[in-house]
Amino acid sequence: MHYPNVYLGKIEPYEGHSPSAINKRAANGELTLTALGFEGDEQAETRHHGGADRALCHYPREHYAYWQAQYPEQAEQFVAPLFGENISTTGLNEENVYIGDIFRWGKALIQVTQPRSPCYKLNFHCDIGDFARTMQNSGRCGWLYRVISAGSVNSQQALELVSRNSYLSVAEAISIAFNAPFDAEQYRRMLAAAGLSASWSKNMQMRLLNRSIEDMERRLVGTQ
Repeated sequence: MHYPNVYLGKIEPYEGHSPSAINKRAANGELTLTALGFEGDEQAETRHHGGADRALCHYPREHYAYWQAQYPEQAEQFVAPLFGENISTTGLNEENVYIGDIFRWGKALIQVTQPRSPCYKLNFHCDIGDFARTMQNSGRCGWLYRVISAGSVNSQQALELVSRNSYLSVAEAISIAFNAPFDAEQYRRMLAAAGLSASWSKNMQMRLLNRSIEDMERRLVGTQ
């Protein structure tokens, strides 16, 4: 059984940077999950964060031990929810969670839509240059959900897999999108995965049309 820790965040100013809601805090008790995520949770930049296909962010708690080992001098900061996740569990990871998976959680149903796309805000939030690229290259990105049936939830209720709708794991999607050369066959495979988010469907379709991979630098390093 996978019992989640839950985290919500408000938009806060960041000295020298744009405001962000990445600094989440633990939330206990009964919570209301809507089509756009938790009531009381915010996103500062809604073009690439939040929305129906990206209502919740899930990050495997066991990955933090990996990051502690990679950055021993900063090990104490690597605890949930450093990466701005809403949900943290043990036992679920990119290898055993698939695009389109539907989980029952309390009175709600949530569906995996895409891997998380690490962005430059992680670099200054973690105080590690190019950390977003390092996370992307590692494959330890976590994933996002849409809410297909809203309802009340709490951290005492387990996430229960009720439907598997594709043969594409989150790990495979990360590899195809971020860490492999151009491969039209794999992009078509991704497009065939039931439940894939609209934005990732668009990206894969544009790769096929343009016969090239989009530039990821702005997402990874921001504007210079």
